[in-house]
Amino acid sequence: MKKLYLLSALLILACSTDSEGNPCIYEPTLTTEAATDITETSATLNGVISIVSENCDVPNNTEQGFVYATEIQPTLEDTQVNVNGTNISTIIEGLTPNTTYYVRAFLTNNLGDFYGDEVSFTTNDGLINCDGNPVPTIVYGTQEWTVENACHTTYRDGTPIPQVTENTEWSNLTKGAWCYYDNDPTKGILYNWYALAGIHDNDENTPNKEFSPVGWHVPSDEEWTTLEEYLIANGYNYDGTITGNKIAKAMASTTGWSSHPNVGAIGNDQSTNNSCGFNTFPEGERFSNGSFNNEIRTARFWSFTEYQTYWGWYRDLGSNSSTLYRSDNIKQSGYSVRLVKD
Repeated sequence: MKKLYLLSALLILACSTDSEGNPCIYEPTLTTEAATDITETSATLNGVISIVSENCDVPNNTEQGFVYATEIQPTLEDTQVNVNGTNISTIIEGLTPNTTYYVRAFLTNNLGDFYGDEVSFTTNDGLINCDGNPVPTIVYGTQEWTVENACHTTYRDGTPIPQVTENTEWSNLTKGAWCYYDNDPTKGILYNWYALAGIHDNDENTPNKEFSPVGWHVPSDEEWTTLEEYLIANGYNYDGTITGNKIAKAMASTTGWSSHPNVGAIGNDQSTNNSCGFNTFPEGERFSNGSFNNEIRTARFWSFTEYQTYWGWYRDLGSNSSTLYRSDNIKQSGYSVRLVKD
């Protein structure tokens, strides 16, 4: 249908003549190229618009650029972005995550409306929490962190991560799994280390899955250290100093922790917690034997970095301490997870 329309336009224009009787030939060529730099909410559109014009007056009211929509064959009735030039490119924003968009280069003037071939692209998955709302994030220096715990129960490609409730089964796992603390759906989600690694079966030859949504990953041990050093250097120690690790209160939520008398401890005057916005709640942990412990007293976060074959590094916040601790534990342990932007 598009080819018939363009041919019709050219034939009409060829019937016009200039003052000397030469036929007017007006032939725009529009190429829509693949979108680039695609994120959850933005993309760069690219194309080429070239025009062959012989014996024609300059068209009036010329506009050109891109049209796009979530339905095929977008037109000027859809979203229009004007871009001048021959090799055209522009960034569009405000898109919906995990959505397919259709794009065409366009040119319009008093001689007609012209469109290039259609291309499509799909925005990246956005981070959505268990309530269906966007996950809040904060930039700390060169890093962007989620400030809610991960709660998804599938890998990036949609493969389910098994929920394991029985203690002996949990203790024998060598592949990914998750659980609610105390197997109570009203409480937080904990993962073993194998889930982070995307180990979804016991075949060593099977490629691992991706745990995190597109554009995000589980922080490494080094990335946790970078966050720690940034918070210390920027005065988030509870006493305002910029040496020593006393950042636990700045990272902990203002409610939910067991109380503690020590000055500087998370559990002491919780109203002064969370100055950096990391908003850690004490979700507790699941031991490698499958039992649960330390709700209201502890929050532990996995890193992606292995310590040994069967152990991984993690970070620990406790209600009786002012320190973000670094330690390691067996990979069957169940801890919370935060994500860092790629």
